[in-house]
Amino acid sequence: MSRGAIRGWFLVHKWSSLVSTVFLLMLCVTGLPLIFHDEIDAQATRGGRTVSATPSSGVSPALQPLDAILAHALAARPGEVPLFMAFSNDDATTTVTTGARPDVPAEAMTLHLFDRVTGQPIGATPAEGEGVMAFLLRLHTDMLIGLPGMFFLGAMGGLFVVALVSGTVLYAPFMRKLDFGTLRTQRSRRVKWLDHHNLLGIVALAWMAVVGLTGIVNAFVTPITKTWQAGELAEMTRAYAGRPPLPPARYGSLDRAMAAARRAVPGMNPQFIAFPGGAFSSRHHYAIFFQGATPLTERLLTTALVDAETGRLTDQRPMPWYFKALMLSRPLHFGDYGGLPMKLLWAVLDVFTIVVLGSGVYLWLGRRRAPTDVLVREISRGARPFAGVEAVPAE
Repeated sequence: MSRGAIRGWFLVHKWSSLVSTVFLLMLCVTGLPLIFHDEIDAQATRGGRTVSATPSSGVSPALQPLDAILAHALAARPGEVPLFMAFSNDDATTTVTTGARPDVPAEAMTLHLFDRVTGQPIGATPAEGEGVMAFLLRLHTDMLIGLPGMFFLGAMGGLFVVALVSGTVLYAPFMRKLDFGTLRTQRSRRVKWLDHHNLLGIVALAWMAVVGLTGIVNAFVTPITKTWQAGELAEMTRAYAGRPPLPPARYGSLDRAMAAARRAVPGMNPQFIAFPGGAFSSRHHYAIFFQGATPLTERLLTTALVDAETGRLTDQRPMPWYFKALMLSRPLHFGDYGGLPMKLLWAVLDVFTIVVLGSGVYLWLGRRRAPTDVLVREISRGARPFAGVEAVPAE
C-alpha cells in the first residue's frame, strides 16, 4: 500500500478503536456470564428441583391441559391477567407470565414455572430487571438507559467492526518483517504485549466480526418489532380493526386454540403464546409462535393467530425476513446454537477479546508520542509494528 493509504487506514483504526474500546470492554465482561444465562437461570429458578424430561409442549394424555396450567397461575395472582405462556424444548417446563394489565412493563410482570406433566409449580423467576443476570443483561443491551443506550451500543458495535477491518488491512505491513504468530518473549514488556495483542486479535478475528455484527442487529430489536407490528401483524388482523379490546373474562380455551393452530402449522413445536393486548398479539387473538425441530429452524418462527373468544384460526404466516435476521442473530451472539461446547468456545474467544482490548488500552496509555507521518512511514517499511491504536517503538 501507498503511504497515503496506510495513513488513512491508520487514522480510521486509531480513532474507531479509541472511541469504542472502553464500551467494548464493558460488553465483553458483561457478556461472559450471559453466555451461560440459560444454565444459570435454570439453576436459580428451579432451586435444584428436578423437572419431568418430556420435551413436548403439546396436549397429550401425559401432559396437563394448558387451561389447567393457566388456571393455577392466575389463582396464585388474583386480579392479574395472562400475558405469555412459554414452553421448553429440553423438558416439560412451562412458564406463565401474568400482570395487572396487558400492557404492563416488564419489571411489573410475574413469572410462574410449572412442570407440565404433574401440573405442579416448580418455582418462580424474578421479574425482569431483578437479579444479577437481569442487571447484567440490561447493562449489556442498553446500559440501563433504554432505547438511546441500545442505539449507542449499536454504534459502538459499528465502530468495532470498522476497527477490525482497518486493523486487518494494517496487519500485512505490520508483519512484513515478522513470521506469523511471532511472540518476541525476550523483548520488553510492551513488545510482548503488542505481539499477544495482534496474535489474539487475528485468531479471534472472525468471531469478533460475527459478535460485532450480530450485536448491531440486536441493538435494533425495538424498531424491528415495531415494524412487524405495524406491517405483518396489522395486516393479519385487519378484519378486527376498530373493535373494542376483548376482555379477559371472554377468553376461550387455550387447548382448543392450540389444536386449531397445530392443524394449520403441522410438524412444528410451539415456542410461546402471546395473549391479547400485548406487543406480540392483537387485542383479540392468541398469537401462537411455532418453531422448527432443528437447531437452525427452531429460531425461525411461524405465527398463528387464533381468535381468543371463538378458538378459530384467523391467519398464519412465517415471520418476515428482517425478524428472521434478528432471531438468528440473537443466539449466534451468545453462542446458543451448539449447546455447552459452543458456549465454552464462545467464552474462550470472549476472554481473548478482553485481552486484546485491554492490551490495546495498555499500549495506548504507555505509547511514545510521535507525529502521525513518522508512524505511517515506519509502518509502511515494516520497521514499526502497529499496536491497534498507536505504534510501539521498535527495539
